[in-house]
Amino acid sequence: MRIARSSARRKRLFAVSGSAAITVLVVACFPLTGRAATSASQPDFGPNVYVFNASMPLSQIQATVDAVATQQVSNQFGTQRYALLFEPGTYGTSTNPLNFQVGYYTTVAGLGLSPTDVVINGSVYVHNQCFGSNNCTALENFWRSLSNLTINVTTPGFGCYSGEFWAVSQAAPMRRVQVNGLVTLMDYCTGPSFASGGFIADSAFTGSTVINGSQQQWLVRNSQLDGWTNGVWNQVFSGVVGAPAQCFPASSCGGPYTTLASSPVTREIPYLYVDANGNYNVFVPGAQNNTAGTSWSGGAMPGVAIPINKFFVAQPTDSVTAMNRALSTGMNLILTPGIYNLDQSINVTRPDTVVLGIGFPTLIPENGVVSMTAASAEGMSISGILFDAGPTTSPALLQVGSGHARSDNEASDPSALHDVFFRIGGAAAGSATTSLVVNSNNVILDDIWAWRADHGNGVGWTVNTADTGVVVNGDNVTAYGLFVEHYQKYEVIWNGNGGTEIFLQNEMPYDPPSQAAWMEAPGVDGWAAFKVGDTVTSFSGYGMGSYSFFNQGVPIYAAHAFEIPTTLPAGSLQDLLTIFLSTAGSGGILNVVNDTGGSSTIANPDTPVTVVSYP
Repeated sequence: MRIARSSARRKRLFAVSGSAAITVLVVACFPLTGRAATSASQPDFGPNVYVFNASMPLSQIQATVDAVATQQVSNQFGTQRYALLFEPGTYGTSTNPLNFQVGYYTTVAGLGLSPTDVVINGSVYVHNQCFGSNNCTALENFWRSLSNLTINVTTPGFGCYSGEFWAVSQAAPMRRVQVNGLVTLMDYCTGPSFASGGFIADSAFTGSTVINGSQQQWLVRNSQLDGWTNGVWNQVFSGVVGAPAQCFPASSCGGPYTTLASSPVTREIPYLYVDANGNYNVFVPGAQNNTAGTSWSGGAMPGVAIPINKFFVAQPTDSVTAMNRALSTGMNLILTPGIYNLDQSINVTRPDTVVLGIGFPTLIPENGVVSMTAASAEGMSISGILFDAGPTTSPALLQVGSGHARSDNEASDPSALHDVFFRIGGAAAGSATTSLVVNSNNVILDDIWAWRADHGNGVGWTVNTADTGVVVNGDNVTAYGLFVEHYQKYEVIWNGNGGTEIFLQNEMPYDPPSQAAWMEAPGVDGWAAFKVGDTVTSFSGYGMGSYSFFNQGVPIYAAHAFEIPTTLPAGSLQDLLTIFLSTAGSGGILNVVNDTGGSSTIANPDTPVTVVSYP
């Protein structure tokens, strides 16, 4: 849970008042039926995937999406999972728009080849959750997504809530979206409006400045902006047309902004689409180098379309044996919404295999197995999956590669992980030594949230145990958006050479019971959030923040937030910060990187401590 921080640092952009009452209609939904894909034109994604087309009565669509929202908006640790898919066409009008809220574990996506193929006149929104008087925030608005469509913002009668509100925190990506009209990433209609996001990629915003407001950090990658308002601690832009100019730390130039003109290597997320003949396919974009702006603004992007009959469409009742058999024979894998209890690892063994989750499928290992392994092969894609820890400690939840050696095609055909999330506790007690291990070279990590739960079920220092969120052993790995929080030793270990990390958001564990229980080595208090291995000779990091707050009533300190070899080239790390999150608690972080940078402790709460360049 994010700490309710002092309001003085939160920037309210303008005064607004009033709100509109939204009538929620709960009706019988119209699920797809059956278990598996039966043909190229009529795939069967199971009972929790709703496919809409523009010929359906708008009232029927509205009633269905509202019914899902009613169940999911407050369902943080529930077992229900949904996907709301829109076939090409236009939904809603200027006088009769389609407006609906997105709750937990809900995917909203267009089924066009381009985001312009699906148009919603209305809004698809996320508001604050309120937990009593003046306690309305977006700090726990996790696990939901919006992608591959155009929104013409139309919100008549919404009062204060007029606009496209996307008030989210971690694990709530927005991808391949065109938004025409006002966009806000905070819900300023109820206070105190705190938020802790977030991630946008491959999207375009026209007709209004994006209101960042109270978002303490955010990453925007390969997108187009008409403008961006203010920042709190850490705002990073990589390959974004119209991004704010570099300005870190915050000063008279604005900020705090870390701005890279282009993204070094990208591969956009695979997505479902329906072609002109009504056939379902998955489009897998190719890799691109040194890019800025959206992948789709100039027309078709490079990539390959895979027909749906080349996928094994799995539901939670399917055995891992059946999935592995399909994968071994050259099939790809779609995981439909639900909870998958795994008695063995899902093994992805063949080059260029696509594993695509829709509706936040959640994998839970039994008997300490690794939930999924991917071989050291090029071109693999894993996306849209939530990995939960099981009750028996797993060595890892997802392991990519068994060694560094791969083919000559690895740089031109990199493997990629998109919107892959990990959870240790929260829904139930669980344990894993490491959440994600990357052993292969030339892997792209694109929006990863690894979370050792600080609230929910099965939470405690000796209950939901986990050493490290992410370990990178491969060379030339590029990460955009690592969110790694509350692990009990190093949160991220980066042992590979030639790595690039663009944006890090970290919170150290809140709950070490004593300093003696949390020591990296004798005489070294705590554990660094980000450790670059001692033998690494080349690494680049941009816009990396580590936050602390210790709530056990005793002083707890971390000697360093970042530890790197001092032999790295000058300026290997750019724009670092630490911060103590609250005016309560005790202890803090004593140095930003190695023994450089001041301390962020209870003595200077809510005050960023920065290092602009190191070494």
